[in-house]
Amino acid sequence: MHILVVEDDRDIADLVAHYLRKAGWEATITSAGDEALAYARAHQVDLVILDVMLPGLSGFEVCRALRSDTATAAVPIIMLTARAEEADRVIGLELGADDYVSKPFSPNELVARVRALMRRAKRQEPSESTLRFGPIVMDLSSHTVSSDGRDIKLTAKEFLLLQYLLEHRGRVLSRDLLLGDVWGYRYTGGTRTVDVHVRRLREKLPVLVEALVTVRQFGYKLVDAHEVT
Repeated sequence: MHILVVEDDRDIADLVAHYLRKAGWEATITSAGDEALAYARAHQVDLVILDVMLPGLSGFEVCRALRSDTATAAVPIIMLTARAEEADRVIGLELGADDYVSKPFSPNELVARVRALMRRAKRQEPSESTLRFGPIVMDLSSHTVSSDGRDIKLTAKEFLLLQYLLEHRGRVLSRDLLLGDVWGYRYTGGTRTVDVHVRRLREKLPVLVEALVTVRQFGYKLVDAHEVT
């Protein structure tokens, strides 16, 4: 697995790369946003660890650019920041980041999060390779989603969340359950993460505005398609 580390603090970048290589992965370091974009577009990258504060293009701008490019739209992104404010975390998640780690952080925890994210992104597909819900068609083998015949671009985490919702339609799913089963570990960023991703799915797939029901102070339920008027 090839991981791109985008971090302008060389000491931190070298430390992260060391632990990633120790875990058995290939790690490439870039120190600026434009350099990271050029590298990601020219090479096969399986995951990006992206610092928010970068010279030139910020991490937020890089994240937005990666998500808007078909070739990199589904690449998992973990953002790093020295600022722990919830607003910063929400901005990153809204732009399509899959996870968020605040500095200072444990390199071992970062490696664990990488493992969890890649395990979920590459988990074994069920025997049924196509999931359908109203106008939504989800092809698990090609990792594509369409609605009314129109291709819908989802991030890796949005794709996994939608898959989980379709596979568990009709069930009331708590935010904690979604965090555990979709994110793959005990996420420390809070259940706001789930709400942000649900909102993005509703924006990209309008049928979910009514079909994906909010269960107050608990979680969400995807009702059967025929129940949506």
